[in-house]
Amino acid sequence: MEPDFTTSEMYQAHFDPKLYMETYYAGGSGHFFFDGYMQFILKNLCKTFTSGDVKGDLLIDIGSGPTVYQFLSACESFKEIIATDYADQNRKELESWLKEEPGAFDWSEVVKLACELEGDREKWTEKEAKVRRTVKRILKCDVTKSNPLEPLVLPAADCLLTCLCLQAACKDEDTFSCALKNLSSLLKPGGYLVMVGVLASKFYTVGQKKFYVLSVDKKLLKKALPESGFEILQLHTQNHSKAVHLSDYYGHYFIVARKQTNTS
Repeated sequence: MEPDFTTSEMYQAHFDPKLYMETYYAGGSGHFFFDGYMQFILKNLCKTFTSGDVKGDLLIDIGSGPTVYQFLSACESFKEIIATDYADQNRKELESWLKEEPGAFDWSEVVKLACELEGDREKWTEKEAKVRRTVKRILKCDVTKSNPLEPLVLPAADCLLTCLCLQAACKDEDTFSCALKNLSSLLKPGGYLVMVGVLASKFYTVGQKKFYVLSVDKKLLKKALPESGFEILQLHTQNHSKAVHLSDYYGHYFIVARKQTNTS
């Protein structure tokens, strides 16, 4: 019998953002460096947001968690970024970094890697400053609601970005597809969805706590996105052969999709 899916309320009660960041992102030695996730994702984000195609006035990041790596290339292509997350403690941690408060997580090694991919590792302090200028708001988000930002109604975004969120927020494939449709309501027709995640994961660990998630594979992605009104433009995957103790995934995926213009 498989363990129960971890609900949003359980994340709110038990998720430790500081320990999560130390475990997965710290100083170039976190788990996501070890398994190649950061290198794969930052490279693809860099290509996507420097191509000249995915740009505009507003990008909304869905399920930001306490992290900032997803903004590092996006801030070059959008005038405004809105960060969102369900858990209060994640939004608080993100705000702490944006305000440069004492004790905020040190993202410098990740920022340096992103800058290196963009051509100049030494511009990392300028990059951090630009992210802080571009991320204008941090909002509560629940992807299971028809308007994930309820009760707010925002102008439709040019791009949605979501990293490692839907697998954590959705208990089954139907909920996953429904969440994609909910996200579509925040996006302009013809706007872009950039989605990042891990393949076939059923859990991940933060400290002594296991969080159980929806297992996602290429078959589900290729089915759910078109059914939710998105045309897949790019789907890149990367497998890894290194032992994974903190989770059970075997690789990573990166998707660029476009909202079809005949959808609402």
